[in-house]
Amino acid sequence: MRAERPERPDALYAFAIARSWFLEGRRVDLRELSTELEISRATLFRWVGNRDQLLGEILWSITEDVFEARSKSATGTGAERLADAIGSFVRTVNEAKAFREFVRREPERALRILTTKASVVQSRIIAKLEELLEAEVRECGLNPPLPVPDLAYLIVRIGESFIYTDIITGEEPDAAKAQAAIEALLR
Repeated sequence: MRAERPERPDALYAFAIARSWFLEGRRVDLRELSTELEISRATLFRWVGNRDQLLGEILWSITEDVFEARSKSATGTGAERLADAIGSFVRTVNEAKAFREFVRREPERALRILTTKASVVQSRIIAKLEELLEAEVRECGLNPPLPVPDLAYLIVRIGESFIYTDIITGEEPDAAKAQAAIEALLR
């Protein structure tokens, strides 16, 4: 759903329009967005950065919502809860039509934006997962096999492996394998 058009467009409105385009499966093009907003491309660039930066923020906004929802609805405690949360997260991502369309249409860009050290998505999801791991250590006595930051990074990479399997190996993405791998790692 698009935000109501303000009298004067601003960065938040530009983001809302771009996010709605992404969720519709539409390619987010900065030239089209600046035309839609009736502003110059230079102004749009000052507001949202380049296309990769904008897509990274869009993808993070969606990722954060899904991660939070799946973390809260996960069942069990400790390793079981974490594996359930990540498995459910991977399943949701794999079933997201707009996301799959983006990855299909622009695989190299998607991997760069989502899985590299330059990625706001990867660094932020690792931080969220660290919080979740630390809570399980505190509240449920989870005994992690690695330091929490390293474990969070490894779990994210496992999840990515089963989200981008089609790009990496040509196989179908499989959330159940991600869940099983994470549970085995944590046990």
